[in-house]
Amino acid sequence: MPSGPGGRPATIYDVAARAKLSIATVSRVLQGTGPVSAKARARVDQAAQELNYVPLRAARSLAVQRHEAHGLVLPDLAGPFYGDLLMGYERWAGEHGQSVVITVTHGNPDPRRSVMDLAGRVDGIVVHGNALDLPTVQGLRKAGVPVVLIAHPPATGCDSVRSESAASAEQLTTRLLDHGRTNLHFVGDPASSYDVSERYAGFAKAHELRGLHVPKPVRVPLTEEAGRTVAEKVLKATNRPDGLVCANDELALAALVVFGARVPGEIVVTGWDDVMAARYVSPGLTTVRQPMAELGRTAAERLHERVTGMRTRARNDVLATQLVLRDSCGTHPGDEQKQ
Repeated sequence: MPSGPGGRPATIYDVAARAKLSIATVSRVLQGTGPVSAKARARVDQAAQELNYVPLRAARSLAVQRHEAHGLVLPDLAGPFYGDLLMGYERWAGEHGQSVVITVTHGNPDPRRSVMDLAGRVDGIVVHGNALDLPTVQGLRKAGVPVVLIAHPPATGCDSVRSESAASAEQLTTRLLDHGRTNLHFVGDPASSYDVSERYAGFAKAHELRGLHVPKPVRVPLTEEAGRTVAEKVLKATNRPDGLVCANDELALAALVVFGARVPGEIVVTGWDDVMAARYVSPGLTTVRQPMAELGRTAAERLHERVTGMRTRARNDVLATQLVLRDSCGTHPGDEQKQ
């Protein structure tokens, strides 16, 4: 709910009253103009956060006219996943006359302020994964900003779009166990995102259903560098795993390069996403195809529906994923068709 008196959206006057500062001082803090003491800035920031304040231009545009612009908040732009996601989003937005304003929170010292400012320039905001913490997302909703979440668990009042993860991860892990792999490692940090936590949950369930010990995850970031480091440590280990179930293709592709001809005989490697490179490396990378462009398109459509009032109730979409078997997991003739 809006936090101003009488249930209306908070204004700069409400912020000034809460912070016990002049309108001029509050304005300088919010606009980033003119000298302001650190103490005053902290008081304004606290008051704005408590009131879920969004700049007046956003409230006015939402009530009277639209910017014809969407805000897209991402944790990062590195890696092929975000490129495909953005392509899908931009394509849908362009076909429907919407521009897209992107904000990246990785390395941003104050993502909440950046996003609240963004809310003043767009009609609604799409948030990917853990780009924002839940209190900030809830603050946007309380301020009346339409919000769609990608790769995030459902949140009250927000639309969400995500890919299925747990069942496909269980299917993939089951296949590896059924083909004689007895010491699998899950590579990726389940705490890093909802998607990765679901992938690890599927990995764990496949072990539990067979009464097997569930290995703890190898908690690393989803980067090529981390994939290389993990693979190099595996080669030096006395008790080597016989398979790596990687939380994304970047980790897996880097590990493939390090292991070389050891894959798939000595060790199997699988990924997640099915980026273009997965089809062209040798051996081909077994992975789970995630509809990355479709995630972007669906999120853009859902935000447009909420902004235009076509729909007022929150909707949660879960898109299907597909196991793609290639040679990195030791596919044999007669197994499911390779792609």
